[in-house]
Amino acid sequence: MNLAKQFIAVAGNIGAGKSTLVTRLSKRLRWKPYFEPVAENPYLVDFYGDMRRWAFHSQVFFLSYRIRSHTELLKDPRSVVQDRSVYEDAEVFAKNLYNEGFINERDYKTYCSLYDQFVSLLDPPHLVIYLKTPVSVLKERIQKRGRDFEARITTEYLTKLSELYDEWIENYSLSPVLTVPSGKMDFATVDTCVDIIAAEVNRITKGKQETLFDLEDLDWSQRWP
Repeated sequence: MNLAKQFIAVAGNIGAGKSTLVTRLSKRLRWKPYFEPVAENPYLVDFYGDMRRWAFHSQVFFLSYRIRSHTELLKDPRSVVQDRSVYEDAEVFAKNLYNEGFINERDYKTYCSLYDQFVSLLDPPHLVIYLKTPVSVLKERIQKRGRDFEARITTEYLTKLSELYDEWIENYSLSPVLTVPSGKMDFATVDTCVDIIAAEVNRITKGKQETLFDLEDLDWSQRWP
């Protein structure tokens, strides 16, 4: 990877605010935003008709698609802020399908072997920003944006994904992680929220060791309404 280039990935559950933060942070840093491409998954209709039969096929398609997207991102000479990383689809969504019994053990082992091999060949981001968000806040944001395809997302499903996100981040070691209490921050309208995260991104990517502040300990309720 070009040493002058910076590559950060914004990770988090559905409704955590990834796209909003990517949009505003990329403008603040003057980096290129890289949003998750829309994939025309040829297995999707079959998957929703029979999840146990088609979950493995669908996830393998998404894996190949995200690997290709990650590779294209690495080739871009500009510094980038990515909306959702290649790791999340495997470590969170595919694992959840396996846990729920929609992917059997044999197929899941094959999927994980493919994932591990692909990931070993890719340069990781310089930094992962993890938007840690309470499920109650995720539900509020999902309802507020009113997307039809998200209307059936349950609290139970979001809770399971959040647990897998926490597990993944706890074990992730390919690059530094900045955990942001997204439930306490308004990226869309409060400039200070974006400024604080941008300052931490610059600190980490430039190798500075001093701690400016602890994001978890900040009293956000007293900093703005």
